[in-house]
Amino acid sequence: MMKEIFCKLLVIGAGPGGYVCAIRAGQLGIDTVIVEFGKPGGTCLNVGCIPSKALIHAAEEFEKTSHMASGKSPLGISIATPSIDLEATTAWKDGIVSRLNSGVAGLLKRAGVKTVHGWAKFRDGKTVEVQTETGMQVVRAEMVVIATGSAPVELPFLPFGGAVISSTEALALSEVPERLAVVGGGYIGLELGIAFAKLGAKVSVVEALPRVLAQYDAELTRPVVKRLTELGVEVLVGAKAKGLSSKGDALLVETGNGRNAKIAADRILVTVGRKPVIEDWGLEQIDLAMAGKFIRIDDQCRTSMRGIFAIGDVTGEPMLAHRAMAQGEMVAEIVAGHKRSWDKRSIPAICFTDPELVTAGLSPEEAKRLGGEIKVGLFPFAANGRAMTKMSEDGFVRVVARADNHLVLGIQAVGQGVSELSTAFGLALEMGARLEDIAGTIHAHPTQGEGFQEAGLKALGHALHV
Repeated sequence: MMKEIFCKLLVIGAGPGGYVCAIRAGQLGIDTVIVEFGKPGGTCLNVGCIPSKALIHAAEEFEKTSHMASGKSPLGISIATPSIDLEATTAWKDGIVSRLNSGVAGLLKRAGVKTVHGWAKFRDGKTVEVQTETGMQVVRAEMVVIATGSAPVELPFLPFGGAVISSTEALALSEVPERLAVVGGGYIGLELGIAFAKLGAKVSVVEALPRVLAQYDAELTRPVVKRLTELGVEVLVGAKAKGLSSKGDALLVETGNGRNAKIAADRILVTVGRKPVIEDWGLEQIDLAMAGKFIRIDDQCRTSMRGIFAIGDVTGEPMLAHRAMAQGEMVAEIVAGHKRSWDKRSIPAICFTDPELVTAGLSPEEAKRLGGEIKVGLFPFAANGRAMTKMSEDGFVRVVARADNHLVLGIQAVGQGVSELSTAFGLALEMGARLEDIAGTIHAHPTQGEGFQEAGLKALGHALHV
């Protein structure tokens, strides 16, 4: 027998967008149900942001100790040759994920949200059927939020399975592959490629575009490209992956000059992007307007159907957990009758390569395209005392502002640990800071954050330390 639940708000998907939306709705006293097929937290918590940062940290620590074992550490530290048990590393990573899973489940419960485990399919715009372990459950809701997220793109000539893996499998390996070929030189491919290179794998990256990390400007990515060379990562740009060798032990590649090549590999990691999860949940039963392959939304995350909202990766770029979270919180407040709309000046993006990249707002090129004169201030970490003491002098902070009124349009940084500066960058843009605001804010010494103040001063024409 089908069980029926009635609620005011139904959220489909318990990733960062969905669970934040449900928690906020629950806090606001809205009768809320959330449906999730897997574990709470979605891709980000279970097979994305969190586990990849754990692996990246383990790789950094291993590389540091390997450097010390070589006797080349300028810190004067020498140790015996280290080894890594990737199974133990993975177990540690899984422990963190498990703690966060429980945390999200507990927050949903505390907010009074009912969680239904299963796969939701629309019957109509206000009704879904959920296949649970105990049978079919029908949920009827006044309003629905679609937060189904995204999944790795599979290449038809390199289907996932065996030696060909996605980021999900890469984060669950029990041993470090001897040779790893990475198809796609975007942020996911390079984050994981660099981590495995530090763990001892021989890594090759194949990128079809003329350079890796093509979504960032070349000045910003230069320190990362330099580091790839230092780590012995082979980078083939303007090259196309063609398929697997007949023995399954190599990646077939067409190089930039049209030649065919073979890259020997135990594992082939395909990271050519992510696609929205829009299949198998009854999209054909409801009539939503699309924007390409994504669900079209307005500035309040409303779809073309009344009472149906969509948030997060299923609605397109930027596919970032924090964007989904902000959208989820906003939608919950709209459902509660609050006046809210989406007017974000900045959604910072971080690439956890070595060194790290942060962008917020417009790059110099994007700002120039908008018309009008701009000022750019760049401060190198080579002139920063804290960066020197951390052996992290590569990189810089760069501020882009209008020349007439000094309104800050964008901030970028590349360097060790600069991900933590993203908060200051986002805050400055969201509050409409001018160069004088950044330059006039007393920054603590010695910190890498001082580079932000110095970049502001440089744009004003009177940097103090460079």
